[in-house]
Amino acid sequence: MKKNIIDISMLLFLNQGFKSVTMDDIANEMGISKKTIYAHFENKTKLIEAVAFQLFSQICFRVETISIRSKNPIEELYSIIIYVTQYLKDEKSSTQNQLKKYYFKIHQTLKFMVCEKIHLYITDCLHRGLEIGVFKHKINTDFISRMFYLGMKSINDDISFPPNKYQTHYLIECYTEYHLQAIVSKKGKKMLNNLTKINEPQ
Repeated sequence: MKKNIIDISMLLFLNQGFKSVTMDDIANEMGISKKTIYAHFENKTKLIEAVAFQLFSQICFRVETISIRSKNPIEELYSIIIYVTQYLKDEKSSTQNQLKKYYFKIHQTLKFMVCEKIHLYITDCLHRGLEIGVFKHKINTDFISRMFYLGMKSINDDISFPPNKYQTHYLIECYTEYHLQAIVSKKGKKMLNNLTKINEPQ
């Protein structure tokens, strides 16, 4: 029941907003009493906290799936950056803004967890790429990983990159190739060139 409450609540929160959805709305949607919800969650804030952790788990699962399916560290890093940048773009929605405005502490905790987890994924990917010689051997993996994440946040700035001038997909592709070109070795450059050709619009 607890998992069902979290799952249904997440759908309602993401579609209608964290502030807009009430405990009555959740109870009515599930066909249960509010008392049942309160038996598992002390209050709405605790429920939203649980939903935030569930969102974090989904992000981790998605990145892990990318890692498993990727043929090499360059393809993996390329795909992770595209996914995370899109996630950060979606984070600017009114729903996420409600989370930030009305449940700031939860929003900041989720933001920190995502940042640190993505940092670990990218760092690990860079290390594996170094082992097989597709990245330049002198790179500082910790610094580069943090710069990747910082850059992913920066390209979502509508002032620097006006939406009417830059389409999201194009902007992500350009950013990703720009950063990877700076760290790949000659061996890695061939992989990257093949990958960007595959992703070129038809």
